[in-house]
Order: sequence, then C-alpha cells, then structure tokens
Amino acid sequence: MFFEYLHYGLLGGLAIALLFAAFTDLHRRQIDNWLNAGIALAAPIFWWTSGLSLWPGVATQLGVALAAFAVFAGLFALKMMGGGDVKLLTALALWVEPSWFLKLLIVMALAGGVLTIIMGGWHIIRKQRDRLKIPYGVAIAIGGLWVIGTQYLPRASETTGLG
Repeated sequence: MFFEYLHYGLLGGLAIALLFAAFTDLHRRQIDNWLNAGIALAAPIFWWTSGLSLWPGVATQLGVALAAFAVFAGLFALKMMGGGDVKLLTALALWVEPSWFLKLLIVMALAGGVLTIIMGGWHIIRKQRDRLKIPYGVAIAIGGLWVIGTQYLPRASETTGLG
C-alpha cells in the first residue's frame, strides 16, 4: 500500500512540476535547471515504485532518454528549441515508458502547433516586430500531463469497483 501511495504521490509531484515548468516558460521563457534536475532525479524512485526491472526496463528508459537528448540537443544546436525544453523532455523520457513517449511527442507537437498559431496571431494583433518566441514548455507540459492522465492514473471504475 505504501508503494502505491508513493507511486501516485510521485505522479502528482511530476504533474505539479510540469505545471510549474509551463508557467515559468510562459512567464519568463525559461525552465529552471533545478526543476529539470528534480524531475530527472525522482525518476529512479518512480521506477522502484513501478517495479521496473534493471534489465531491460531501466536500461530502456535510460536509452530512450539518451536518444531524446541527442535528437533534441541537435534541434537546440539549430536554434529550433530551447535548452530548458531539451532538458525537460529528456527528464520526462526517464518517466514515460517508451511506447507512450512517442505519443507524448505527438500530443506535444499538436499542442505546440495550436500554441504557435495563437501566439502568432497575438503577435500580429499587437504589431510586434521582434522575433516570436514560443514557450514550448507549455506544449511539453500538456503532453506530459496527457500521458499521466491517460496512462498512469487508474480509471474511476478500477478504483471504485463499479466496472
């Protein structure tokens, strides 16, 4: 029972961290390193409460995170993505099982597209001439929260015994 409470407590903490990342990115266009580090450092505790085996479970999580970092660091080098976004996605890759990480990226891309259209329209309405900066941490948070809600939280019927 303790592991279950800890497991869901960690997911709640991750959800709060994602909301905080979205807010700070929207407000300051920055995702703090301490937040990304906290998310990454809590992942092994989440693995433990999930019963994830060292091989292939943890090894796969680390491999996906390394691959995500390599791809997104390349986008950062091309100035297509911010450094905080790269670190946040890498930290999330440590939490989300690989098949769901791809789905997270798809939801993130869709949310990012909508966010870009909204912010671009706002930018045009305000007749701003500076370069448009999209707070992509918002889209990353939406993707992460979507995965938490659809993959990791129990359905109401499972917890109430009605289903």
